[in-house]
Amino acid sequence: MDSTTSTRRDFFSAAAGGSLLLTAASAARVLGATDRINMAVIGCGGMGTGHLNALVKRGETDKVRVVAVCDVYQRRLVRAKSISGAEAYLDYRKVLDRKDLDAVLIATPDHWHGKLSIEAVEADKHVYCEKPLTHTVEQALAVREAVRRTKKVLQVGPNATASDGYWQAAEAVRAGRIGQVTWAQGSYNRNARNCLFNTHQKIDPTAGPDKAGDDFIDWDMWLGHKYGLAPKIDWNPEHFFRFRKYWPYNGGVATDLLYHKLAPLLITLAGPNGAYPLRVNAAGGQYVEKDGRDIPDTFLLTIDYPQEFSVLLVSTLTNDSQLPDRVYGKHGTLDLDGEPRLRFNGDFKDEFKAKNGGQEEARLAIKPRRDMVGNFLDVIRGNGTLHCNVELGAATMVAIKLGVESFRQRKTMNWDAKSERVVS
Repeated sequence: MDSTTSTRRDFFSAAAGGSLLLTAASAARVLGATDRINMAVIGCGGMGTGHLNALVKRGETDKVRVVAVCDVYQRRLVRAKSISGAEAYLDYRKVLDRKDLDAVLIATPDHWHGKLSIEAVEADKHVYCEKPLTHTVEQALAVREAVRRTKKVLQVGPNATASDGYWQAAEAVRAGRIGQVTWAQGSYNRNARNCLFNTHQKIDPTAGPDKAGDDFIDWDMWLGHKYGLAPKIDWNPEHFFRFRKYWPYNGGVATDLLYHKLAPLLITLAGPNGAYPLRVNAAGGQYVEKDGRDIPDTFLLTIDYPQEFSVLLVSTLTNDSQLPDRVYGKHGTLDLDGEPRLRFNGDFKDEFKAKNGGQEEARLAIKPRRDMVGNFLDVIRGNGTLHCNVELGAATMVAIKLGVESFRQRKTMNWDAKSERVVS
């Protein structure tokens, strides 16, 4: 199904039982509130460096210390070491071999997420993985099975799952306050004179695999071709610095942006473990950004679920007007932007009022929640549950990746829940 030459043997480990809702109690080794958590950051580009700076700043308040940093680009590695004072590694395997390491934060390109996550939990480390969880469906299921088996804490990083509104909305949906839900929508649109997929990832013309010192890049390791992660090709700085534009490493706006939307919507619609799709269709095209990229600049995705609701998601790089995050029920409508609010719909005022204290419109009180990394650290210590556990992360990944494949193959993708595979 995927252009990347990977096999199930490369990614699957033998599955064992495990709780679907990963809680603090299920971690193999729970650290106390006063114990310092030793972390590593693997992948020190823009996102990884942002996380690294934040971890250093919260070091005392959250009792966390970065003891290792890793990247295949020497300049980024030198920068990360200067920020953190941590040991620096070009090879991630040396990081995972450290016995003093409690957790890793993975901020590499997508095609490495699955392999790194599996090897990290199998090395007895907890994992914070930037979204998307993986690059392929097979990798997502393999990561899920590895976490179930090892009982390690794995948090995926779609930020909106830390927004209390989606969790409060989930309670309202379960209580029937807008009647039977039939569909929901969301979007993540951008528009800039120069596409942000280019300007956010600037090319360093002095760097490459044939350079020395700070300019050195381990291109073969970055590709991961010997592990079946991406095809082996000659050095291509456009691919290295702007990987989000190319299919071998990324799913474009679907995995980069819409993963942020679907994960929190699934919390509201299906609960903290999400739900797997029944049928997925995608449309769109490369209408404006014709610069040699693979990915579309306009992407529309519809997902049907066996629980009898559908989700419409839109992401474009050509206009930044947004569809509001909204859930549609038979008796009312739930708006999720800002402070969630409910209102009756159609002829069902009486039914809506009966479930909403006699009101024709109601608001949901929201509370502050810990940010994503803070929540991850709390759960490692035995407090609370994850904002985006591996179950939700894998369910979101399957639907998003099937959308990418629907677009690329120009056909409907059907998911069989029993066999967990695409079927005709």
